[in-house]
Formats: sequence, structure tokens, C-alpha cells
Amino acid sequence: MSDAQARIADLVNSNDVLLFMKGTPLFPQCGFSSRAIAILDHLGVKYETVDVLQDMEIRNGIKEFSDWPTIPQLYVKGEFLGGSDIMMEMFEAGELHQTLADAGLTPAA
Repeated sequence: MSDAQARIADLVNSNDVLLFMKGTPLFPQCGFSSRAIAILDHLGVKYETVDVLQDMEIRNGIKEFSDWPTIPQLYVKGEFLGGSDIMMEMFEAGELHQTLADAGLTPAA
């Protein structure tokens, strides 16, 4: 396992809800990352983010780690859920809220 893969695995496994994105929650650098943040904020769950634009090894490595070609990427309790389109579909169907509830994750206080 490469150093980047090990760092990604550590990040994924040490955060309940983790979003790999372009930019930051306050300044997303693409529309898809902005949509992903809007969904998570609406759900009120505590989450962490990784700005892939700050680390090219992470930016390239996350695509291999998940076997998913695009960013953003959402992980819940170490499990890859998908990108912003899948997040939106799950959100609209009520599945994302249920997934978070099933994982024992409640809205941030």
C-alpha cells in the first residue's frame, strides 16, 4: 500500500462522516463539492472534509482507493457511498438520512 493509500485509509477510518472535495466547506471549488456540502449541512450531521486540491497524492489516490473516478466522494463509517449525484439521489429518496441514522449519527448539536 502506498503512503497516499495509507493516509487515505487512516482518514476514512478515523472520521464517521468524511467528504473528499475540491475546496473547503466555506469555499467549495466546484459545483459538485458545493452540492455535497449543502446536502450534509441540510442534514445537520457532523462531518469532516479533505481538500484534494491541497494534496495531489490524495487527489489521485482517492480515485484508486474507492475505484471511483470523480470527486467529491462521501464516506460514512469507513464505507464509500458515492459522489454528489448519488448523494443527491439518496438525499431525495430519504436514504442518506436513514443511512446516517442507521450508523448512529445524529444531527450535530
